[in-house]
Amino acid sequence: MSPDIFIIEKAKAAVSALYGADLPDASFQVQVTRKEFEGDYTLVVFPLLKVSRLSPEATGNAIGDWLKENTAEISAYNTVKGFLNLSFSNSYWAGLFSSIAAADDFGQLPPTGKTIMVEFSSPNTNKPLHLGHIRNNLLGWSVSRLLEANGHKVMKVNLVNDRGIHICKSMLAWLKTGNGETPESSGKKGDHLVGDYYVRFNEIYRQEVEELTAGGMSKEEAEKNAPSLKEAQNMLLKWEQGDSEVVALWKKMNSWVYAGFDKTYSDLGISFDRTYYESQTYLLGKALVQKGLDMGIFEKEADGSVWCDLTADGLDRKLLLRGDGTSVYITQDLGTAEQRFSEYRLDEHIYVVGNEQNYHFQVLKLILKKLGFDWADSIYHLSYGMVELPEGKMKSREGTVVDADDLLEKMYNTARETSLELGKIDNMTEQEQDELFRTLSLGALKYFIIKVDPKKTMLFDPKESIDFNGNTGPFIQYTHARIKSILRKASGRNISYDALPQGVELSPKEIRLVKLLDIFPGKIAEAGQAHSPAIVANYAYDLAKEFNQYYHDTIILKEEDEKLLQCRLLLLSSVAKVLVKAMDILGIKLPERM
Repeated sequence: MSPDIFIIEKAKAAVSALYGADLPDASFQVQVTRKEFEGDYTLVVFPLLKVSRLSPEATGNAIGDWLKENTAEISAYNTVKGFLNLSFSNSYWAGLFSSIAAADDFGQLPPTGKTIMVEFSSPNTNKPLHLGHIRNNLLGWSVSRLLEANGHKVMKVNLVNDRGIHICKSMLAWLKTGNGETPESSGKKGDHLVGDYYVRFNEIYRQEVEELTAGGMSKEEAEKNAPSLKEAQNMLLKWEQGDSEVVALWKKMNSWVYAGFDKTYSDLGISFDRTYYESQTYLLGKALVQKGLDMGIFEKEADGSVWCDLTADGLDRKLLLRGDGTSVYITQDLGTAEQRFSEYRLDEHIYVVGNEQNYHFQVLKLILKKLGFDWADSIYHLSYGMVELPEGKMKSREGTVVDADDLLEKMYNTARETSLELGKIDNMTEQEQDELFRTLSLGALKYFIIKVDPKKTMLFDPKESIDFNGNTGPFIQYTHARIKSILRKASGRNISYDALPQGVELSPKEIRLVKLLDIFPGKIAEAGQAHSPAIVANYAYDLAKEFNQYYHDTIILKEEDEKLLQCRLLLLSSVAKVLVKAMDILGIKLPERM
């Protein structure tokens, strides 16, 4: 039982015995004692004055006296104004530590029966994944793992934007200039190859616009009438009509992109339970538009376009169908939301999308509510800020984005250089070194991005993220490797540490570690409620930092007292177990040795 729950139970008994009152748990506020006062946890007395009818100090002292006399786990107390500071006995902390060490899956919260869908990634098939996608994917994955740790059933889904004018532009440029080039013939990843042709289309398009404007056409007219754009639009129309040649080319080039995406996802350690494709969902929602017209909440204009007027709700008018009957992006989102809630009976649907789409999801939820869907309130937009680099753009294929594969390669090289400088891997094989560099590079990248609250814009510095000191992934990874090294040496000496020996006195530093271990399940719950894996990341750093201070000040393997040695080894094992669980939620592996 955690200390705060324990105190609430005992304080309720004290109030009942002293004042004959049976108060609800909400009347008992417990918090960690502030550092300037003596004590472990503090009971706020003010809400109890209505039944004690005494001063705050007198009420605190009366409850403190009762607790000390009737509760062996309470060793001392002091009252400061309306705050009762309580100190636990060493035996209490030993018992709590013993229960933590014995728990098979400490930190995993019990099943809730809730099903939550998390949609993330959602790339376009005309270019490779970039730095923005990395933050999106890492957030989506870690939030999914976090919700699983909170006892929910989670479905991780991806909606690939595989149709539209963007992919037709790449297809057209490949037909005009590709000469049959393939990923195999070029040696390029498929997503990079298709992205190159998207760039090439824009080069052709800009040249045509310049020629048209030089001939006297206005820039606006030239941009609308450039031959390549007309051809791309015609190709999209043919695709929607099912033209066999266009569809065959579309399938071929998208297959190249999917293979490229899969490689990047694999390198990141990302996977999905289900992938949706816009080509299969873009027509969903048209029936809902008709439903809205029948209900009188949508309006059809003279040109045939359909709108939802949200001005009375403080928003704008929103287009739902164009005059030619084609759908827009929100039409698809309306349809896929209905499909998913109907198919999976979701308790929550989380969309991991950048903060530039805040308005879109505000409109989506409002329209769904107007259509009569009560589950609209169960839609949650996990809005996150952009991620930038200190030098601006590290490398770009279009002059505007940082390529995800380039970043992963740079992270690997940085991890390799840093590890070689430290000179602690000479006894590793090349394969072991390669695995370590990948583990460190991914740990550095993931931790540096995830430790920042999702709502904040962040600055990503690859070199800083690899640092083995400070609030970084490699620091936590190194801490775990250090613990495992000590435990291996203990096993080599056949030292057993399966359970806490009887009668061991924990030091203040050991009690601080037990306190940190104890709050782990609470941090999981807090992070899940906030949809913020950053809370877990920073908890892991605090635990690693506290352990390193303990390790610096404490004898471990040279301890001569056998019971004390077993206690300390068990504490190390428990810290390692919690670090593994916390970092696993972030998608980060902890190496056994470094």
